[in-house]
Amino acid sequence: MTLNAPDKPPAPQDHAVRASIAARFERLPLSRWHVTVRLIVGAVTFFEAFDQLLIAYAMPELRAEWQLSTAAATLLLTVGSVGMLIGALLSGRLADRIGRVKVIALCVAVSSVANLALAAAPSQEMFMGLRFVQGLAIGGEVPVAATFIAEITRSHRRGRFVLLYELVFPAGLTVGALIAAWVVPLLGWRWMYAIAAVPGLLCVLVQKKVPESPRWLADHGRTEDAAATMTRIENEVERATGKPLPPVGEALPVTPPGAGASGVRGLFTGRYRRRTLVIGALWFTGYFVNYGITSWLPTIYQNRYDLSLSDALLYSTVTSCAGLLGCLVAALTVDRAGRRKVITGCLGGAAAVLLVLAWLGAHTPVQVLIWTSLAAVFFFGSNICLYLYTPELFPTRMRALGSSVGGALNRLGVILGPIVVGAVYAGGSIGTVFVVLGAVALVGAVVAGFGAEETAGRRLEEVSP
Repeated sequence: MTLNAPDKPPAPQDHAVRASIAARFERLPLSRWHVTVRLIVGAVTFFEAFDQLLIAYAMPELRAEWQLSTAAATLLLTVGSVGMLIGALLSGRLADRIGRVKVIALCVAVSSVANLALAAAPSQEMFMGLRFVQGLAIGGEVPVAATFIAEITRSHRRGRFVLLYELVFPAGLTVGALIAAWVVPLLGWRWMYAIAAVPGLLCVLVQKKVPESPRWLADHGRTEDAAATMTRIENEVERATGKPLPPVGEALPVTPPGAGASGVRGLFTGRYRRRTLVIGALWFTGYFVNYGITSWLPTIYQNRYDLSLSDALLYSTVTSCAGLLGCLVAALTVDRAGRRKVITGCLGGAAAVLLVLAWLGAHTPVQVLIWTSLAAVFFFGSNICLYLYTPELFPTRMRALGSSVGGALNRLGVILGPIVVGAVYAGGSIGTVFVVLGAVALVGAVVAGFGAEETAGRRLEEVSP
């Protein structure tokens, strides 16, 4: 059996069930069931984001404790991102084979155990290995969770619903920054990782309370399970709203299992080739800029501007909070303005702000704080839209894989951004850092403006048959 083959040969009636799933989701009004599922899966993503940022706030103490050079510090920053890249690629194929919910639960469990071990890591080498394992879990969970949320959401205002869920990721980054800014100076970096291990208990809640995606079940020939799961969801929504559901609307045609190209080959076949290349470029440029800035800000504030550790962490936290504001604005406008305009405008805005900062010279920490925070409003807004946009561009048979390829290019940007910034910063030219980051953001804006397709207000099966 191939990774993308149905679990059993489809019967004619099975095809009818597959075609009806989307129509049944379209008639569901927003209800307590949607919010509950979004909160549970969102809590998982929240703590994965929390985990991801800890290394930036632990780095000043780690450098002092283990006498790390700039090169060694860069390696510690990026090894987790290498794990995330690999985890994203593996999880997409795994989620398309065994299901979305199982992969989400597995990732949160692995991440929790890794955090507990990181808190007790006795050496730089052990810490590095554990960061890689933690990265596998974080990189695996985030794109699969985004895929799942997209698959249980109707097309009407899908952007707002999904992005209000996705806000938990920058919220996790922001809360992680706030807690780290308080805990690390007071108790040390090990306590931060010990605290981050506690949410591993969520893996049990996910398995018990979150149903598997009916779209995935039907696409894998498990149409009886898909129909039963869909009926349970409809009953939950009916109980939550206290009203009968509207009648099922017209079902769109769907591609029979095995009829369309799937797997990695499918991503580079027909209409999906351009989509894969465009979305990969957007993920890479957006996160190159994001982590090129945020990973090094605490260190730049402390080493270049002689701020105390507490002040360096506080300044960095302000930038993260500004990014959260950008995410909220994107969530509230993405359905009306459309995906392409929001992504293009945000990347273009980030490019303009960073190039202005480079022109001004970044002479004071307050100047850096103001302009990087304004840039964060833009690049956080662009990046959060990619979690909505990417699953819309691929069909169910390879949706998780397509999302994971985007996640892998995200991690490539996360890896190379800090490396490039570290290399330029080591040369003593802070202005050049912002020129490089502004130029990368500008490339992303051009790609989005000329290459992105609009998907707002359309069913998943219409956009990606």
